[in-house]
Amino acid sequence: MKPNYEAMKYYISKKLSINFDQAVIKVTESLKSEGFGVLSEINLHEKLKEKLNIDFRRYKILGACNPSYAYKALQSEDKIGTMLPCNVIIQELAKDEIEVAAVDPVASMMAIDNSSLENIAKEVKEKLKRVISSL
Repeated sequence: MKPNYEAMKYYISKKLSINFDQAVIKVTESLKSEGFGVLSEINLHEKLKEKLNIDFRRYKILGACNPSYAYKALQSEDKIGTMLPCNVIIQELAKDEIEVAAVDPVASMMAIDNSSLENIAKEVKEKLKRVISSL
């Protein structure tokens, strides 16, 4: 039975009471403990200021990758790279109020008709849930 797409949350999140820079360090360390490396960092705060002259809150996107799971997924579905790496965001809601959210790979993989990806997505989701819970 397929889940209800409209009701499914596409992310896993948690709010923290620390400063933004501490949150970035903590998230990066927690990702590392679950076998993820950060392949890319996008600082939306800086880019929106640079490109559009907009003052936006501190907001960073980390492109996290667990190489062994990425390899398994690529073996099952050669176009899965369009959905890799797993994005994790860190955003400053207020002073010392940070929200961290990670993509739910199960929700994002539902668009792909390939049953061999289901277990991979579930395992990655559990790892990302542990990352978020540990913060």
